[in-house]
Amino acid sequence: MIAPLWSYHSLAGLNHHRRDPEMLIKSLVLLVTLIGATNASLTRRVTCPDGVHIATHAACCALFPIVDNLQNHFFEGECGEEVHESVRLTFHDAIGFSLSQGPSGGGGADGSIIIFEDIETQYPANGGIDEIVKKQSRFLSQLGGIISPGDFIQLAGAVGISNCPGAPRLQFLLGRPNATVPAPDGTVSAPFDSTDAILARFADAGFNSDEVIALLASHTIAASDHVDPSIPGTAFDSTPGLFDTQFFVEVQLRGTHFPGAGGHPGEAESPLEGEMRLMSDAVLARDSRTACTWQSFVNNQDGMAKAFADAMAKLAVLGQDTSNMVDCSEVIPEPKRLPFANTLSVFPPGFTNADVEQACFTVPFPYLSTLPGPIAYVAPV
Repeated sequence: MIAPLWSYHSLAGLNHHRRDPEMLIKSLVLLVTLIGATNASLTRRVTCPDGVHIATHAACCALFPIVDNLQNHFFEGECGEEVHESVRLTFHDAIGFSLSQGPSGGGGADGSIIIFEDIETQYPANGGIDEIVKKQSRFLSQLGGIISPGDFIQLAGAVGISNCPGAPRLQFLLGRPNATVPAPDGTVSAPFDSTDAILARFADAGFNSDEVIALLASHTIAASDHVDPSIPGTAFDSTPGLFDTQFFVEVQLRGTHFPGAGGHPGEAESPLEGEMRLMSDAVLARDSRTACTWQSFVNNQDGMAKAFADAMAKLAVLGQDTSNMVDCSEVIPEPKRLPFANTLSVFPPGFTNADVEQACFTVPFPYLSTLPGPIAYVAPV
């Protein structure tokens, strides 16, 4: 019990020793020790049935073998296509939520995109997501119902991104009930939507403009298969295997050409050969409401990673009652560290500050060094 430590007699004892500094220090040390022991006793841990893992809650024990299976057989320990698509799926499932429409606006992070696969994968903004939905559905079917689709989607996203050097360790709460209705069409913004439309959609889901930009940090490990179907796997920045800040640099550079034939809805000109730029990313990087937040992530790896983790923690429980959920974040692997050479933002070869389309007019764009060598070509992933 904590209360007796703060009883009148304890405080009186400290007062009694006020004139004796040595006794006062001993009393304070004893008090701190007792508080620490009391708090430690309140954090109970259980040994899982496998005899290997220890968890803060018995419900988390069933997740350890799922995580191992995901790492060994689904992601294979790499920051590859399955990771990119699984992170995308966490968003497309969870954002089916509306403060203004209530239950008719979707249940948020409830697994509806898997449960009602035949409906939601047909929505235009969900183009191409059917592939990862089918892969996760097959994996999920082998688990015997010990985890709901909504939980599995968020678990897979958090586990997957831990394979990307530089990514934060994401929170994972267990306990999402199954969706009973599909999310309606229109809850996922399209790459050709205006800034007004994008910010309004996110605001209706409970996100401010800073959180919108934070969530877009996921594009640093992303690629497009369907904006231009003729060039699948076209990355959004020059380091798609790293969760670094290059995405926020390169989207701010002046676009000069398309990676393919061009002219597709939702596509903007990019600065590098082989790099895809979404129109939605381009306008958000240049809008006065979001430009300074966008620029603030340049050369700010820790700040970007923390903002992303905080926004993802919010996204992952949209529509859920967290008082009925269990924090099982301990099952998420510690992410790989970012190589030292990639901790600072740089300009790709051939680019300088002169190529930046400055959009934040209160803070100058950071001075960055330029990588040596010929102008880069971004290979498909």
